[in-house]
Amino acid sequence: MLNRLKEALVKSFVGAIGLGWLFAQGLLQFAYALTTPISEWVSLRQYRTLANCSAAPPSFSFANLLPGLARSVALLLLGYLLLRWLYFKPPEREATE
Repeated sequence: MLNRLKEALVKSFVGAIGLGWLFAQGLLQFAYALTTPISEWVSLRQYRTLANCSAAPPSFSFANLLPGLARSVALLLLGYLLLRWLYFKPPEREATE
């Protein structure tokens, strides 16, 4: 049954489109993970200036980076596993005499 599914995905190009979407989402999540801590830090600083808050300024937190990186790695790993399953053939073993 898996061979029939694999053949249908490869021949109809649905597999290639799905893989492209997975890799694109993985790269987008990586970019979002890098920009999220910076944008949140800037937003907090602007909010504090508007609110005239006299407490210590917000610190830059790399903890905001981790969820996005985890999503990015998961999507890229899933895409790589599907790529190997759909398009790479296992090496053929030579018959020993």
